[in-house]
This record gives sequence, C-alpha cells and structure tokens, in this order.
Amino acid sequence: MQYIKLKNSFKDFTVFSLADIKQIDSSFHRRRLNEWQEKGYIAKVIKGYYISSDLQIDENVLFEIANRIYKPSYISFETALSYYRLIPESVYGISSASTRRTYSFKTTIGEFSYKTIKLDLFFGYDLVHYTNKYIKIASIEKAILDFFYLHPHIKRESDFASLRIHKDIFLKQLNQERLYRFLDKFAKKALTKRVKSFMEFINNA
Repeated sequence: MQYIKLKNSFKDFTVFSLADIKQIDSSFHRRRLNEWQEKGYIAKVIKGYYISSDLQIDENVLFEIANRIYKPSYISFETALSYYRLIPESVYGISSASTRRTYSFKTTIGEFSYKTIKLDLFFGYDLVHYTNKYIKIASIEKAILDFFYLHPHIKRESDFASLRIHKDIFLKQLNQERLYRFLDKFAKKALTKRVKSFMEFINNA
C-alpha cells in the first residue's frame, strides 16, 4: 500500500490503527508504518495508533484520540470540568474514566490518563459532535460525581472553596434532578453526604 492510498482511505479518521489498515489491506506489513514515520508522513501516538503528521491538534482532536486509544472510556474529572468552564485553571493532560485498569500514556501530543470506575458506573456521558465526528464526554452532573468519587478527601467547606467552581455557570447548566438520579446509582452513603454538602456550599456561596 502506498501512503497516499492510506491517507485517502483514512481522510475522515483522526487517529487510525494497524487493525484499521488491515481491514482494507490484509497483507499490509507494519514495517511500512516505520518507513512512513521515518519519512515524516505519520506520527505514532501510542503502540498501534497513529495520526497524520499534518493533523491540526486542538482540544476536540485530543479528546477524540483519548476516546479511541483506550476503550471503553469517556472524558471526565478535571478535564470535563475545565471543558465546561467550571474551573478557572487550564488542565494539564486529558483525564478520562474507564472500566479498564488505571493507566496513563505520555505522548508527543499530550498526556492521556485513565482512572478506573466500576462497570455499573460507566454512564452519564454525552456524545458531543464536532465537524462530522463526535467525542464521549461526561455530562456536567457525571463529571462532578466522578470527580468526588475519585477524591474522597474533598469533604469540607475549605476543600469545596479550593476547587474555585464558577458558581453562576455551574448552577445555570446543572440539572439537579439528573445529578441526584446519577448519585443514587453510586449507592455510596459517604459520597452522597459529600455531594449534598458541596451543593449546599455552592447554593449559599
């Protein structure tokens, strides 16, 4: 296979894998990928996953790559809170929730980290479209719950204040019925107590 054929075949792909290539050319040998890397045509993200070297990297592209290279997963935690403009700081790296083991990848285009959640907690994400593609990202409600689930030490008013949540944006976009419905599915008394304390803090801030 010539590189131009691969590029045309995967023109709508942000990231592609060796398995993707073999679906259109079963005789393809991975040494061609090494040749194309050496020529600067493609760049490796992680083992088995590649992008075109001329790909324009932005937030949506990084999110889509994060979804693809470690499945099943969706964007959550600080990354989702930053995406919704709920916290003032830019977040280093892309954080996702996954039912697989906790893992992280340091790559030339960014750091991707994945935190384990139980299978029955793998819900509450939305499909956000951009161009003709989409990314899986936690809703505001699920991002908050995932965050508290991962950080059990955050339980006092001083802890809540340190998060610097943008109250007006949060309360405007939050669906409280959805938040508490999702919270019930966690079935964790300590988490429920902390989230309710946090909501009381936000409402009275």
